[in-house]
Amino acid sequence: MKRLLAAVAVLATFAQAASAGEITLFTDSDFRGARITIDRDAYNLNDMGFNDRASSLIVRSGVWQVCENRDFGGYCAEFGPGEYRGLPRFNDRISSVREISRGRGYDRDERHGGPGWRGDRDERRGDWRDERGGRGDAVQLYAGPRFEGPAVSLSGDLRSLNDVGFNDRAGSIVIHEGRWEFCEHGDFRGECVVFGPGRYPFLEGMNNRISSMRRVR
Repeated sequence: MKRLLAAVAVLATFAQAASAGEITLFTDSDFRGARITIDRDAYNLNDMGFNDRASSLIVRSGVWQVCENRDFGGYCAEFGPGEYRGLPRFNDRISSVREISRGRGYDRDERHGGPGWRGDRDERRGDWRDERGGRGDAVQLYAGPRFEGPAVSLSGDLRSLNDVGFNDRAGSIVIHEGRWEFCEHGDFRGECVVFGPGRYPFLEGMNNRISSMRRVR
């Protein structure tokens, strides 16, 4: 009986480890440079020799909270499964990370999820349901930073955001699905940036400058 209980305990430990999330941090953008893979809460990356060094990251499974100070202090954001080639708000400023939700793993062909996304994907229908149970649009633009002010929800390419009364108004963005290119002029001209699934409370150089958008993957 004791052997049986011991075997069950070992299997439970392995099952828990297998379900744990995983995040990889890189010292340079575009997943270059030194790296570290983490599968448990890291209260202080200084203990791992990686404090304030990350410039890109990949979340392979789970949803992870990334914070600028140790012990999950300071400014924090949530990153779901996917690739993040650059970290404008967190470049060389990450000091602690922890998994806050477990879920499906990262699929290079789908890139679902994203920081702060709390909806669930309906695997049978292949669409997204928002927190109220309704079908969610792929992109939401907000007039103010931190997802404040008037907003518009979109699911397709737009050569001119004038068509929806949102030209040069976006101050923050939420992307539920896909990778999208946002450009400062109509017809996808001028300076452009590409964002994948996630929550972007600040748009840095593109604040109030987006005039067109299209899905690129």
